[in-house]
Amino acid sequence: MDLTQSTLNDLLARLTAPGGSLHLPLDIDPHRLVELLADRHGAPRTLVLDGFTDPTVDESCGAALLALLKGQGVTIRAWAYGNQWIGAGTARDAEGIARPVLATAPRQTQAPQAKPPAGALSQDEDWVERLIGITGWTLPPRRPDVDWAQAETRLGTHLPGDYKRMVETFGEGAFDAYLDLNQEPWTHLREDGLLIWASTEHKDLYCWQTDDGDPDRWPVAVQTFDGQVVPFDCPAAEFVSRILLDPHHPFTMARYFDTHWFMNYQESE
Repeated sequence: MDLTQSTLNDLLARLTAPGGSLHLPLDIDPHRLVELLADRHGAPRTLVLDGFTDPTVDESCGAALLALLKGQGVTIRAWAYGNQWIGAGTARDAEGIARPVLATAPRQTQAPQAKPPAGALSQDEDWVERLIGITGWTLPPRRPDVDWAQAETRLGTHLPGDYKRMVETFGEGAFDAYLDLNQEPWTHLREDGLLIWASTEHKDLYCWQTDDGDPDRWPVAVQTFDGQVVPFDCPAAEFVSRILLDPHHPFTMARYFDTHWFMNYQESE
């Protein structure tokens, strides 16, 4: 079988909700299968390697896949995708033969409990904590030791505290595999008073308007792909929370996913 993104779509479509597994033909390269999924969903977590299960695996990182495979996994990688776990690698079939395998299982997140109307969101929220709840994030901080003093010296300005906490907590990656969180703001629009902290695959740039001397009061401004600048009177973490939760927000992501996640580009520990 010629394994492409198109054939991968067909295979995933055969896995009926709420989950299932497919033992694939032996001529399929399991490494290629993992590569195709990684191209879509970022670096996976390794659940099983050479028949040995990571003892730290629990429901927060894909244990449902291992239950589905009934302990027959040989090498299994996992990705969080919305309300699903996707697993791929090799597992033993009913005859004990190690074959390429593809599996999906339900994934529980806190997002359904975190979707009140946008107007119900309090201005006093800890917005980074809200993002942790919205995405069901359970991993330890990905970049707790960022040298912000050095970064701020390079940029010539202090940075907002909520942005720094987002980077420290989530690390390098993208919300809903779409909104890419910059690990250090871009500076090439500084002549416009804008500093870019995130971007999307649609070429929208999420910035701050940096006129205020206090970075924690910098409001978000979105520079769209066609060059328009749309201001929002809120900080970065609040802006992300609102576009994840509010289907009526002009830059909403809530229309496309019922649950939300953060796709980390580094392999989880």
